[in-house]
Amino acid sequence: MSVRFPSLLLLILLVSCGNAGLAPGLAAQAPRQFRAGAAASNITPWLGLSINGNMQDRRVNQIHDQLHARSLALDDGRNRIVITVVDSCMMSRELLDEAKRLVTQHTGLPAHHMLVSATHAHSAATAVPIFQSQADQEYLRFLTRRIADSARLALSNLRPAEVGWGVGKVPQHVFNRRWKMKPGTALPNPFGGTDQVKMNPPAGSPDLDEPAGPTDPDLAILSVRGLDGRPIALLGNYSLHYVGAAGISADYFGMFADRIRELMGAQALEPPFVGMLSNGTSGNINNIDFRRKSEPQKPFAQTRRVADEVAQEALRVYQTIQHQAWVPLDARQAELELGVRRPGSEELGRARQIIATAKGPAMQTLPEIYARETLLLVDYPEKVRVPIQGLRIGDLGIGAIPCEVFVEIGLELKQKSALKPAFIVSLANGYNGYLPTVEHHRLGGYETWRARSSYLEVEAAPKIVECLVGLLAELK
Repeated sequence: MSVRFPSLLLLILLVSCGNAGLAPGLAAQAPRQFRAGAAASNITPWLGLSINGNMQDRRVNQIHDQLHARSLALDDGRNRIVITVVDSCMMSRELLDEAKRLVTQHTGLPAHHMLVSATHAHSAATAVPIFQSQADQEYLRFLTRRIADSARLALSNLRPAEVGWGVGKVPQHVFNRRWKMKPGTALPNPFGGTDQVKMNPPAGSPDLDEPAGPTDPDLAILSVRGLDGRPIALLGNYSLHYVGAAGISADYFGMFADRIRELMGAQALEPPFVGMLSNGTSGNINNIDFRRKSEPQKPFAQTRRVADEVAQEALRVYQTIQHQAWVPLDARQAELELGVRRPGSEELGRARQIIATAKGPAMQTLPEIYARETLLLVDYPEKVRVPIQGLRIGDLGIGAIPCEVFVEIGLELKQKSALKPAFIVSLANGYNGYLPTVEHHRLGGYETWRARSSYLEVEAAPKIVECLVGLLAELK
């Protein structure tokens, strides 16, 4: 007995102290704690800055509503991830890498465990110099800091939570904006050629034939709430480009965040509840029903309508979600090297001739604007490294692509993903222009026109899908 008793006592101590690291094998069986936190940082620009989303530079001196960087932090006890949605048209990889570096510096969270995306609101301050819009360097420094602050605050707000997800549908607000037109309809492009489709044709035109692609009505929802049942945050993902807003505005993305907070009765919570809506695969999707002639509307009426109906469906899905006390988290990121569609000598010669005869300094016509883009692409490398990211939240898969992704790609990913449900967040972790399918490159149209807004190789889409499907398979 004098020999065996210490051994038995040691075994009891090892079992009871497993969480302290004395018995790793036993510690893995200890109760697991899931935590979540959320926060929002104001990123509203000062008046007079350039606004992204137009072929001409545009500056406004009105602020309709505030812009934010909204973050959701998740922790399963072993891994942490942060998802940040920013009220911006697009953001460069350099800016986002610096914001992530600041978060890593202060929290230790690895950069590839952070997903930061732009909503693609066309009423936010320029952060990427596309077409003739120019970014203010002081605002870029401010934006970088505030994105990092949002993520850090969300991490500091981590508390015991439960998580769940679901998928609803809002089909009435998504329309494919690329159209095949009736024979004989002229479809010139700015390079002197002819396209087979037209982006945003006149609504109600008798020349319309049929949409050149599908839509995706899905509204994916990720919800986290405290163990007392009070909501912490709700993230939605919807494949609609933008609706439209005057002045500085977060568009329907920001209005959704406000509306879902109201519908959930979460206005007075502390820390504050955070609603978030990320942009899905909406590169060829907008809010115009082209079969009908447009009717005049009051400013923001349609934007509010879309936000409300998306929020109403989000609430319906939320009420059906079975939240779980613990799910595993993980993240993967790959650096995919893709070719750049650089102009040839003949194309450069034509562009120089067009620029030489332009009245300037601002380019006015489409041939002038794209001639300028052609000359600017000369400085681009032959290949670029594109970050492709996958996140796992239990059985839910999230893909992140730094492009304006065509809806067909999102539908393909949902079908092929090893994790289900799954969805793609567009304009995430950088900006590499439009991502059309190979077939859409053949059809031509605005989204395929070579410029800083569309320059990846024709075969980029299948390569990205293959990479992302592989990442989600690894995560499962």
